[in-house]
Amino acid sequence: MSRLIVEGGRKIEGEIRMQGAKNSVLPILAATLLCEGRSILHNCPRLSDVDAAVQILEYLGCQVKRAGDTLTVLPDTVCRSDIPDDLMREMRSSIVFLGAIIARCQKAAISYPGGCELGPRPIDLHLQALRKLGTEIVEEQGFLDCVSHGRLKGAKIVLSFPSVGATENIMLAAVTAKGTTEIINAAREPEIVDLAAFLSKCGAKIKGAGEGTIEITGVETLKGSEHNVIPDRIVAATYLSCAAITGGRLSLMECCPDHLKAVLPLFEESGCQLEYGEDYISIERSASLNPLRLVRTMPYPGFPTDAQAPVMALSTLAGGTTIFVENIFENRYKHAYELMRMGADIKIEGRVAVVEGVSSLHGAQVCATDLRGGAALMTAALAAQGETVITGIHHIDRGYETIEKVLTSVGARVKRE
Repeated sequence: MSRLIVEGGRKIEGEIRMQGAKNSVLPILAATLLCEGRSILHNCPRLSDVDAAVQILEYLGCQVKRAGDTLTVLPDTVCRSDIPDDLMREMRSSIVFLGAIIARCQKAAISYPGGCELGPRPIDLHLQALRKLGTEIVEEQGFLDCVSHGRLKGAKIVLSFPSVGATENIMLAAVTAKGTTEIINAAREPEIVDLAAFLSKCGAKIKGAGEGTIEITGVETLKGSEHNVIPDRIVAATYLSCAAITGGRLSLMECCPDHLKAVLPLFEESGCQLEYGEDYISIERSASLNPLRLVRTMPYPGFPTDAQAPVMALSTLAGGTTIFVENIFENRYKHAYELMRMGADIKIEGRVAVVEGVSSLHGAQVCATDLRGGAALMTAALAAQGETVITGIHHIDRGYETIEKVLTSVGARVKRE
């Protein structure tokens, strides 16, 4: 098993080019299934989750090629409509392929998805919506057998929660359905807007992406297109946390500050100085860290649950009390127990975590139990005294492209064994 060894106490200083957004690449790769002809996607990071999505496409019969950060997908040779259990278990986002497969093949056979264990994340919203669009779904012993008799049919779908995955699945299923589909209480994340942008280039008719209501008028065919994936806002928040906790100075290039409106004010509250323009963010901290008072995770445009863990790591060294309220996933504080191994003072009660800042953290052997929790451990390790050994780093590799190389390039001492 691989591990990351981090020597703490070095400032993060320099410049990082932002990788493409994992949570945007995955649904766009699923969307290529709907197209006739080749799609070319730029800014696709080398991540294990992206590799898993490519494996699914290849299993279905697509031809996929990578050149640098560009993926080319030719779906004209698709010959299957099932996804085997081992591929579904690789990542939670594999469920997003369901809507695209049904729309293309009028049938699908898959198992329940895997991914990080963050508490219940039912796919009921996905299945309810696909049923409203005309899919017959039989659930039996962890498997889904889905059939639509001909093209799907547009419908009005009201989501009880603005689920990103469910919104994406509905979009993928509806763009080639007969008639009009209306998604009420749709997710508004930038990744939803990016998926809509790609589908629109391919010929889809979508209105309202990024708003609470999305209207989709189905078309008979889509054509492959070329697209640049948006930068990853969660990776950006992580590297900003790394710079802030070490008292460093960092510039993030080719990023989108507009996607971080709920995050950037917290760094300013913590005592950092920020400068940003259309496609860059610079951060510097020269004074002590201030506590953040209250961090409450919410659906976009609120503070993202995926940024909670690295920001919690930052707060462990703040001079006071920070309170976190996790409103998205009920089991998203596993990293807190690992941070405590490093000397953090954290108390957890249900969805609330209270962090009392300490004067220093110390190196320890810790284990990443999920993707963003692993990012929190890396953030804390950079500022800890001594050496930290992080295991379970396959979780980190799901969302951060060669994190050890990126951080080493800006002054950290991190090596992979």
